[in-house]
Amino acid sequence: MDGRTTNRNRDRTRDRDRTGDRDRGRGAAGERDHGAESERGRAVDGDEGRTADGGRDSGGVASDREPGAEADSGRVSRRDDAVRAAVEQGLLTPDHPIVALLDVPGIRASAAALHAAFDAVTAPGTPVLHAFAVKATPLVPVLRLLREQGIGAEVASPGELALARTAGIPPARTVLDSPAKTAAELREALELGIAVNADSKQELERIDAVVRSAATGSPIGIRVNPQVGGGSIEALSTATATSKFGVALRDEGARAWIVRAYADRPWLTRLHAHSGSQGMPLSLLARGVAETYALAEEINRHVGRRQVDTIDIGGGLPVDFGSDATTPTYARYARLLAEVAPGLFDGRYGLVTEFGRSLLAKHGTVLARVEYTKSAGGRAIAVTHAGVQVATRTVYAPAAWPLRIAAYDAKGRPRTGPDVVQDVAGPACFAGDLLAEGRALPLLEPGDHVAALDTGAYFFAHHYAYNSLARPGVYGFAPAGDDDAGGVRFAVAREPQTLDEIVAESGGAHGPSLIAL
Repeated sequence: MDGRTTNRNRDRTRDRDRTGDRDRGRGAAGERDHGAESERGRAVDGDEGRTADGGRDSGGVASDREPGAEADSGRVSRRDDAVRAAVEQGLLTPDHPIVALLDVPGIRASAAALHAAFDAVTAPGTPVLHAFAVKATPLVPVLRLLREQGIGAEVASPGELALARTAGIPPARTVLDSPAKTAAELREALELGIAVNADSKQELERIDAVVRSAATGSPIGIRVNPQVGGGSIEALSTATATSKFGVALRDEGARAWIVRAYADRPWLTRLHAHSGSQGMPLSLLARGVAETYALAEEINRHVGRRQVDTIDIGGGLPVDFGSDATTPTYARYARLLAEVAPGLFDGRYGLVTEFGRSLLAKHGTVLARVEYTKSAGGRAIAVTHAGVQVATRTVYAPAAWPLRIAAYDAKGRPRTGPDVVQDVAGPACFAGDLLAEGRALPLLEPGDHVAALDTGAYFFAHHYAYNSLARPGVYGFAPAGDDDAGGVRFAVAREPQTLDEIVAESGGAHGPSLIAL
């Protein structure tokens, strides 16, 4: 075999959706080799010393690496093979100059690592639900893959709930969180038996009305804001003094109100907090969990029984965007939580987690063709088809969300040659549409390819339709079987958007409507 294990024809590639299922029995850890950081693909970070926003010093996260948290060279090798195969098999062509790739073995490995980390610190028999934050990568095939790995869903809108239900995730493994749930959303969730975390006093009053009118099997709790402080990205800091999320625990009278709320409502059995996200130090994340555990203990003492039986600790584990290393690990975080709140894991409480970015980010790659190259003011510029439409946060807030860029040649092989400082620009019509600025890479040429790394969460699945740029196709990949001589198989996770779909979404069916007014 020549390794081209899917057909070059895009339509026939779509028929291979089921091929990933045959790998389900493989070991979840995949080809992990925690050696020195790989330089394959010439991935140049160019952001050494950045704070948590770039993944370099997330509260000591990257500078305090534990054994086994070095770069996963197996993942890098799979990525290089997938890039070459995407070019060879026609997923990426002059007519389809951008695709998104998902490393299926890597996703399975992350799910297995999450399970193992918390299994290691919880008492035998403790009920634990790991619910994936759907907002991180809202794609049905991804949710289905995670479901097969024992992961549920945390949803924050009717749309996300619809995706989770389509993926086959049952209500009992679904959690609804949102600061703006409508009465209809609450009724639906409580009818289905989905866990609900009330975000405010007013929302709890709405839930009161639903519970009075009909019985529900839903676990219900209150989300609290432990107000432990923020991280280096203000917009993602959810446990500040003035955060919009949850009941502010340190505000005057709030703690007493929460205790009374549970005493008055025997059906309140959960307590929830989510203390941060990217840029948040592990110490503050752990402190938020410890504060929530202490509150659960206080509530149960007050009511004289174990009314709060489950604590939802949220997610928010940051990702190192500055290297191929997977750090901090779930194992490290779980051990830290067991140190600061040992009673949380002694079997008296069930546990819910809501990780998103940390499960998917490292396993996604945006691959785009270099259309043109030019020079301006002595700076080389590579104009590509990946920009603000797939990396919105990076383009508008590059200091907080820098991406590593890997350079590949026209055949999808790692680009070689001396490094040249250059900009990697996107296709949108504004000057700031840059994936990377002043980055040292082998000099790119028309027909080459660039890969934006660590983009599996909050990037290509959250399309920004600037200039009516089409959504790229998303393809999962995995190494082919031994009989395929080391090839790569792809499966469609989302079809590339067509021009007809763009027109339809832009009111194409209602063209004359405004003229008639």
